[in-house]
Amino acid sequence: MAKVTWRGGALIAPVPPAMISCGTMEESNIITVAWTGILGTVPPKTYISVRPRRHSYNIIKERGEFVINLTTESLIHAADYCGMYTGAKVDKFTACNLTKEEVPDFSCPMIAEAPLSLACRVTDVIPMGSHDMFIADVVSVHVDESLIDESGKLRLEKAQLAAFAHGEYYGLGKKLGWFGFSAVKKKKKKPTSEHSKHTPKPHKSDKKPPKKK
Repeated sequence: MAKVTWRGGALIAPVPPAMISCGTMEESNIITVAWTGILGTVPPKTYISVRPRRHSYNIIKERGEFVINLTTESLIHAADYCGMYTGAKVDKFTACNLTKEEVPDFSCPMIAEAPLSLACRVTDVIPMGSHDMFIADVVSVHVDESLIDESGKLRLEKAQLAAFAHGEYYGLGKKLGWFGFSAVKKKKKKPTSEHSKHTPKPHKSDKKPPKKK
């Protein structure tokens, strides 16, 4: 397949259109961020990249905490709205009919309608040019009960999460596999002996007639 070469650019896709809640239960805001991800698992570390001119930037920097709320297909309109309008002029919780929910030991709320929310505490702020990266510890994870099966396993595939790719929103679509499925060995056929390979099967006429009772 032939490829055209362009200059370097931020073209990794798809990414999560995550809704980041910050502030307090009384004065809160939501900013939609596509530049987020996992930095490590022990301890669990994450990040979000935010432009310094955004209204949420100073709120997060001063309070040192935020919540990553995963976005579903049904929340895409709200996610887009929260990324387009500034919290300096609009109460986004009210405008998008979203519900604030308290997070234990945190000042900022999570979004009740989100199926999974990660409460994060900032440890470092790193200037990255156009954006600053807020590196944070994931202090707690809050999961909708409907996504946990009888055995206690998380069934995140039931959440109908959304993705963002090159200016467009998408549903995740059909399942293609699972982690490690490429390493699963196919069941081997039962080996046949050399004798059975070369011994012809008897013709119907060669079979012995049944004994008379």
